[in-house]
Order: sequence, then structure tokens, then C-alpha cells
Amino acid sequence: QVQLVESGGGLVQAGGSLRLSCAASGRTSRNYAMGWFRQAPGKEREFVAVINWSYSTYYANSVKGRFTISRDNAKNTVYLQMSSLKPEDTAVYCCAAKNGGIATMPNEFDYWGQGTQVTVSS
Repeated sequence: QVQLVESGGGLVQAGGSLRLSCAASGRTSRNYAMGWFRQAPGKEREFVAVINWSYSTYYANSVKGRFTISRDNAKNTVYLQMSSLKPEDTAVYCCAAKNGGIATMPNEFDYWGQGTQVTVSS
């Protein structure tokens, strides 16, 4: 089992920045791909970004150029640096882990954190 705990969410004005962290524990593996998803009220869970074991990354078009995903394997932590935030970025952000390569669909991920709320005011 892998446990994931997110932190770093909060309230920020439009145009501001936040950095989310996701700490992994348990049977972690450097081979895991780590992803970020978000879910706004009344909407389906949405892919945001993913990073694999070799630090290759992939982003949703809606966040490309504004968000950066990174990982520190020594700390078993993945980060999501969010800049130029917009009100439409408001959501609960969850990190997820899967064995193997890049994926963008929620059902491809095996482990999930509880999420952290990000609210962007206009």
C-alpha cells in the first residue's frame, strides 16, 4: 500500500501562485508515475499533470505554461507549482500514484490522496 498526503492548498487571488506538495509513504517506488488531478463542485475529476520515473512530464492544455510538476525521490514527494492562477482553477486537488508510465485517466492510477482545496478569488 502507498499512502499519499497533500498539502499547500489555500485561498489566493487571481494571478497569484501556490505550491502543492504530495508526500508518499508506505511501499513507495521510484518507478511510480505521480499525477495531479482536480475536481470542482459539480464537475468530473480532471487530469492536471503527471510525471514519470525519468522525470518526463505531461500537462493538461488548460494548465500548460502555468503549472509545473516536479518530484524529489529522496523525499518521496511530488510538487505542483501553480502560477497565474485563475478562478476556474478552483477545485480540490488530489495526487495519485501508479506503477509504470505516463497516464492521464483517473482509473489508471492505483493510489490516491484525500485532496487539498485550492480557491482562487477574482
